Formats: sequence, C-alpha cells, structure tokens
Amino acid sequence: MTARGVGPRLLDPRSLRWKITALVALACGAIAVVIGVLVHRATAERGDRTGRDLAIARLGSAEQEFSRTGRRPDYASLQPTGSLPRPLAQAVQDSRVPGEYALWYDVKAPNWYWMWAAVPVGDDQVLTVRTDLSATVRSLQLLDRSIVKAALAALAVVVPVTALAAERMNRRLRHTSRTARRIADGDLDARIGRRGRARDEITEMSTAVDEMAATLQGRLAAEKRFTADVAHELRTPLMGLVIAAGLLPEDDEATDLVRTQVRALRGLVEDLLEVSRLDAGAESARLDEVPLGDLIDEVSRKGDGPVRLRLTTPATVRTDPRRVERIITNLIANAHRHGAAPVEVIVAGSRITVRDHGPGFPDTLLADGPQRFRTGAAERGHGHGLGLTIATGQTAVLNARLTFANAPDGGAVATLDLPA
Repeated sequence: MTARGVGPRLLDPRSLRWKITALVALACGAIAVVIGVLVHRATAERGDRTGRDLAIARLGSAEQEFSRTGRRPDYASLQPTGSLPRPLAQAVQDSRVPGEYALWYDVKAPNWYWMWAAVPVGDDQVLTVRTDLSATVRSLQLLDRSIVKAALAALAVVVPVTALAAERMNRRLRHTSRTARRIADGDLDARIGRRGRARDEITEMSTAVDEMAATLQGRLAAEKRFTADVAHELRTPLMGLVIAAGLLPEDDEATDLVRTQVRALRGLVEDLLEVSRLDAGAESARLDEVPLGDLIDEVSRKGDGPVRLRLTTPATVRTDPRRVERIITNLIANAHRHGAAPVEVIVAGSRITVRDHGPGFPDTLLADGPQRFRTGAAERGHGHGLGLTIATGQTAVLNARLTFANAPDGGAVATLDLPA
C-alpha cells in the first residue's frame, strides 16, 4: 500500500476506473476535435469570403476610377498579361465574361496570404489589386491555438473528475468482489449490504449476491440440521440393534452377517454425529507436545492393512494427538479402501503424506474438495464420502492444512501440514 491507502490496483491501467477515465477522455478529445475542425472550417470559409469580397470591392473601385480618369489608384497596378503570376494569368484567361474579375489566393512564399483580383482593361493590359489577408490568417491560427488550449484545459478538469467519480463505483465493485470471495471461501455470513441511496446495476448485483448467499446459507444449515437429526434419531434404535445382535447365537453365519452390518451402521452413525459436531463448530483442539514419528508409527500399526512408513527428521509439534490420529487413520483407510497397495506414509518435519498406488482421486474431489456422500465411486470404489470430510473438518480444528493431489506416476496423495 502506498500513501493514504492507494494501492497498486488503483494505479493499474487495466482497472475499470482507468478504462472509464480513458473512454471519457477519448470521447471528450473526439468532441473537441470535431468542434475544432468545424469552427476552423467555418472561420476559414468566412475569412476567405471576406477576403474575396474585399478584393472584388477594391478592384471595382479601381476599375471605375481608371475608366473615369484613365489613371489607376495607388493600391492598384496596371501591367501586361505576361508579367502576371502564372495562376493569376490563367485565371484571367479562363474568365469568359467581359469585365469578369479573376481571383487567386496566394498562400506560398514570398507573397503569403494575398488575395489577388484582376480584370482586363485593354489590349494586353490587366488591372490588378492584391489584398493582404495575413491578419485574417493569424486570427485563424490564434483561434486554433485557443481551441487546443481550451480542449486541454477541459481534459485537465474532466479526467480527474471522471477518475474520482469512477473510483466510487470501483470501490463498490471491489467490495462486492471481496465479499463474494469470502462467501466462496466459506464465510456464509458475509454480506455486501447497500451503500448509499443509488439504485443502479451495481446495487442490483449486490442485492442478488446477498440473496444468493442467504439462500445458500439456509440450504447448508438445513442440510447440517438434517445430518445431525438423522444421526441422533438413528442412535437410539441402533443401540437396540447392537444389543439384539449380541444376544444372537454364536457360530452362526447369519449372526456374523448381522453383527458386521450393525457395526458398519454404527460406524456410519458415529461419523454422522462427528460431522454434525464439526459443522456446528463444537469441536476444539487440546494442544500437547507430540512427537510425530512415534504417533504416526503407532497409527500405522493400527491400520486395517500394511503400511510402508518412512520417517525423515520427524518434528515434535504442539497439536492434538487424538485429532491427528483421526485424520491419518481416515486417510490410510481411504487409501486401502479406494486405492491400491503399497500404501506409504511419509513423515518429514511437520508434514505427513499418505499415498497409495491406485487410480488416484477423482477430478471432482480435486476441484471441489471432499463432499459428504459423494465418493466418485467409478474412480475410487464405494463408500459414503465421510472419511475425507471428517479429515478435512478435523484439519480445520487443528488450524492445519490438508491438500489432495494425484502423483504423476499414478496414485492418490494426501498431505497434512501441521503448524510447526
């Protein structure tokens, strides 16, 4: 940030503020050019007509005096046709009506800005008058300079005013984009709100975004309530099923099947209850000094399948060991259930990486993160999608970072970065 909070974005020529300012400046410049050209042409034509009228009037007066006295006035000259400038001689030759005046505007050196008028008065004699129009030309040049100065002065005022006016709109748009990003990052309480009394397109867009956020928040809250209610309602009959399954006769195939399904159902309900607690923000971490090497070694031994453990200078971090164990257990279980052997766990410093050699995570999970009851079964097998969802929730409680990726040579890679 620079002085007075003006950041690089305000000075970015690609920003909407400067695009609007440039567009207004371009429009003002175009208008100034059109008006200047029109005024210049009109003034030049009027000066040309005035010069022609003055030259004709002077030549008429000189012709009358020459006809009456046989002498030319001082401001006129009498000379042979051959001594006339070539353009003027050509104009005299082209005049077909007797007594018609020939006109020529000389704008080249050495006779700049002279209006010539000529009329034949005898055999090979031409009476000429030349009128100096340099004052008219200088007036036109001064007018052009005045127009340019006025246009520049107008731009000097219009551009800053437009930039200031556009900045207010730009601030509203930036506030809208920041709020939308907060909503996308999970802050569903963020709202743009209405600023000022303006009823324009930005206000309509802000209102629409707020309404969308409120609707999304309501739907997610209803989903969370539904998950919690289902888990709580299932808990009571599930306990009855567990007790009833314990009363069934031993060494029976049907009994083993019922007990297996009851255990699976009980695990699902417990997962739903944990998800509901994470959604409600009811979980908090207990921080202890935890040597990661010993903890992950113990977790790897408890897993459902073989795990290759590699320790690379594991760190001792201040964290909640129960939650770290829950996260790693879910990641290892997910690797065994949906991936392929070998499953590797690597501890390097405060980073824990779990990798399998299966088909990898589905594209939807890499793009949107874990979603409950969405597992991408075509790519990863079957399940409820709660294991990775719980791992992500517990990671947030630990203020850690959990990322998902696919290895270049195949396999899913989950990386947990704990605060050092």
